[in-house]
Amino acid sequence: MKDFHGVIKSLKRHIANGKEIKVLDKEVAQVLDISQAKFATIKKRNSTPYESVLKFCKREKLCCSEIFFD
Repeated sequence: MKDFHGVIKSLKRHIANGKEIKVLDKEVAQVLDISQAKFATIKKRNSTPYESVLKFCKREKLCCSEIFFD
């Protein structure tokens, strides 16, 4: 199972949709439907926002194992 940074890296890769663009933390926070401040706190604590990621996966019809597992 991936740690916080691995999960965020997978999310950024999905958000970029195969393009060579840089996805910022504020964009990740936006798609996870959390505030930038909360995302910064979560990042500082190295704590994965499982519920928000699962809701994102459901909304995007994405298999959550692609995000959480190698």
